[in-house]
Amino acid sequence: MKSKIAFLDLITPHMELEEELVSVFRSSLRSAGFIGGPVVADFEREFTQFCDTQHCVGVNSGTDALRFALIAAGIEPGTTVITVPNTFIATTEAITQAGAHLDFVDVDERTFTMDPGQLRHYLESKCEKDSRTGKLVNRQTRRVVSAIIPVHLYGQPADMDPILELARRHGLIVIEDACQAHGAQYFSEKEGIWKKAGTMGLAAAFSFYPGKNLGACGEAGALNTNDPAMASIARMLRDHGQSRKYYHDIEGYNGRLDAIQAGILRVKLKYLAKGNENRRKAAALYKDLLSPLAPGIGLPSEPAWSRGVFHLYVIRTRKRDELRAYLDANGIGTGIHYPVPLHVQKAYQSLGYQKGDFPVTERTASEILSLPMFPHLRLEQQREVADCIRSFLHSSMSTAHHTDSLPVSST
Repeated sequence: MKSKIAFLDLITPHMELEEELVSVFRSSLRSAGFIGGPVVADFEREFTQFCDTQHCVGVNSGTDALRFALIAAGIEPGTTVITVPNTFIATTEAITQAGAHLDFVDVDERTFTMDPGQLRHYLESKCEKDSRTGKLVNRQTRRVVSAIIPVHLYGQPADMDPILELARRHGLIVIEDACQAHGAQYFSEKEGIWKKAGTMGLAAAFSFYPGKNLGACGEAGALNTNDPAMASIARMLRDHGQSRKYYHDIEGYNGRLDAIQAGILRVKLKYLAKGNENRRKAAALYKDLLSPLAPGIGLPSEPAWSRGVFHLYVIRTRKRDELRAYLDANGIGTGIHYPVPLHVQKAYQSLGYQKGDFPVTERTASEILSLPMFPHLRLEQQREVADCIRSFLHSSMSTAHHTDSLPVSST
């Protein structure tokens, strides 16, 4: 019987680092430093160096990081924040829980990230400048538009140059959802340099959920920014609004980063660049193995302006559910990120979105399938995955007829 190929292997890397990780816990026991303190400060300093930013505020989740970023940026309650419907609900929870109104634009067919053309259409066709305030207002809702949250999805950055230019033109704040993009890079043609995900907007949110490229052994996140005032507000927000113990300048939250998790992240951060490199190598091998199977499947597209870190390796096929069942029957784990677009989720029924409002997101949601992807993925495992997909396609009737329009990998 074939051995199981896990969708994500979280056991092997932790076994390899077991002694280093256990030593973190021992140190915390001996110092009784469980919340905040020098370990958290050390991680924040090291993560700013990794990300090429000036400030890092460790918090207890990526959701809090994004919510605190919106609040610290001064997003006014009731104003509209624009994001995409093809993301995890944490993105939109952060918007509404910060008191803002949520609105969507569709994603690009190939990258699955925010389509700058759709963003331009929203800002220039659905909105107008208020003659009295000069602020951009949605014509239908009459709400002020205040911010944009592009999501760097699956480890691939969004196309930031045009997004940032549109934001500048219309006076909007940009906050990056970089929760899946630790170390990903974007080539800014405008500036002529490669920039790290999380360095281009006013601030960025990172998640350290265990399955992320940099994952804690529990919940953790970080807000990164180059704005010292914003970092200062975020530090108060995470700690009940305290500027110092028992002095509450604002009303805040309990959103602190545990010292044990910070220590674990410090250990893992040393191996993140190598892990990302291994993911890119695995993605390149998948491309070599699976390209001959087009047009039966569509492969991830990595534009020339992207150096992704492949948090996920997501293919497309019109027979997604059948292929997933076939892989599962052959001992190969897969995932779907995300099967139901946010605009048609029950949680957002009250917002009035309809099926058909965002056709690219809806179409891809029924076709995407995440294959096994992690730094320790072995060559023979990838070959087994590819062989199994090839076998499925060969046995599947009318494959070409059903899949000939799927996008394929581009460079």
